[in-house]
Order: sequence, then C-alpha cells, then structure tokens
Amino acid sequence: MQTSSAASFVTMPMRQAQPPSFSAREFRAALGMFATGVTIVTMRTAEGLPVGLTANSFNSVSLDPPLVLWSLSQAAASLATFRTGTHYAINVLAADQKALAERFALRGADRWSGVESTPGVCGAPLIAGAAATFECFNRSRYDEGDHVIFVGEVERCTWRPGAPPLLFHGGRFYTEHPL
Repeated sequence: MQTSSAASFVTMPMRQAQPPSFSAREFRAALGMFATGVTIVTMRTAEGLPVGLTANSFNSVSLDPPLVLWSLSQAAASLATFRTGTHYAINVLAADQKALAERFALRGADRWSGVESTPGVCGAPLIAGAAATFECFNRSRYDEGDHVIFVGEVERCTWRPGAPPLLFHGGRFYTEHPL
C-alpha cells in the first residue's frame, strides 16, 4: 500500500520548529494585540531591600494547587534576587496606578520613593490600592529563550471588588474600558 506525501506529513511529527517567518519587531507588534492587565511583582532582597518591576506576563496556571506564572528578562538587574528568593507578591494594578506602572518599568529610577505598601506575610511589599494581590511561594523557574518563567504557588490573595483594572494593549496603557 502506498501512502501519499500528504498522509506521511500528517503521521510524521516535526522534530523542531521552523525558523520564524517574521522579524522581532513584527512579533512584538503581534503580541501587543493581546490586551493584558498590568502587575508590579515585588520581593525583598536578602538584605531586606524592596525590589519591584512592572510585568504584564502574568497568567493563571492551576486552581488546585493555586498556581500563577509570570516571566522576567534574562537581562533584568533583579533576576538574581527573584531566582533565589523564596516569596514574592504580584500586585495587579488598578486603573489609577498608571504612574506606578511607568515608574516600575524604568531602569535606574527610585521606584519606591513615596510608594505606599505594607509587608505581606512573608515580607514581599503589597502595594496599596492594587486591584488584587497574590502572595506566592517561588515554586519553580524555567529558562526559556531570553526570559525566565516563574511559577508561584499562591499562599494568600486579596482583591478589591469593582476596582477598574489598568490595561495594556498595543504598547499603550488604558485606564478606561467599555463595560
């Protein structure tokens, strides 16, 4: 019995991905079409200093156990702290926290000046006014491409019912959205 080339293509799995047919700029533009919420991920260094950064790569993974993920560039100055620390907090920003998102995205800025926060149960700063917070055990890390994927096991969470979210789409923040 002969098989057609189309049939053999279907039955033979690809061993590796094909080279991309797009530039890094085109890929980034396409990713920007996915609207996301905006978070600030926080932790304390071994010396007790607060560390934080803006991230929109946050996502749920599992309800049982409660797991979430986010990713951080391999080039980030805070990578070593997040790799070795045991706990961090993910602060989901509310619409009125756009200035905080911009500040925590800057390199070399004094990110914490005037920021109201309280320590979570394991010490990670919880940013006042956040729409939600997730206090996480730093469960696992995966090096993939130019980022590290962090999976956190959520130990505590809080939220403000009705808090309008800060959104990010197409390289811009949005503080209002249609209901």
